[in-house]
Amino acid sequence: MTSRPSPGLARFNSAGAAEAAALLREVCASRSWGAEVAAGRPYGSVETLLAASDAATSGLTADDLAAAMAAHPPIGRPKPGDPASAREQSGVQDSLRARLLELNLAYQERHGHVFLICATGRTGDEMLAALGERIGNDPATERGIVRTELGKINRIRLTRLVAPAEEDPA
Repeated sequence: MTSRPSPGLARFNSAGAAEAAALLREVCASRSWGAEVAAGRPYGSVETLLAASDAATSGLTADDLAAAMAAHPPIGRPKPGDPASAREQSGVQDSLRARLLELNLAYQERHGHVFLICATGRTGDEMLAALGERIGNDPATERGIVRTELGKINRIRLTRLVAPAEEDPA
């Protein structure tokens, strides 16, 4: 017996090309990532959608990765009017924001891009510690970490995208 996709996944699967592209840009700003994930529709399960996301993330070029990172606000300063950004950075206490922003600027100067971390479920102290640890990484090591963190973020956002309307996963 074949099971049917959840209502949220079914809506995503049946969305027109332009609508699917717009939905996927809300998850990840890389157009090549979005095109690859959209091309795999229809997905039979959330797990297969997430696996496609993982494959697309691992295949991002340096330019694609830069495009994805450019859409993420610095930790400690969620993008105004963006509920996903605010929700994901909710673990940052006001007392840490100034220090996080200061280290973010130093990180950006060293690495040439925003510090990217999957903030969901992490405290401000944990993110500050990770920033302090990662600021000294060489570029290749940091790109690998960024790719992993982006994959985690994409998975969380995709899961939320295809969740039934009454359900809001963490």
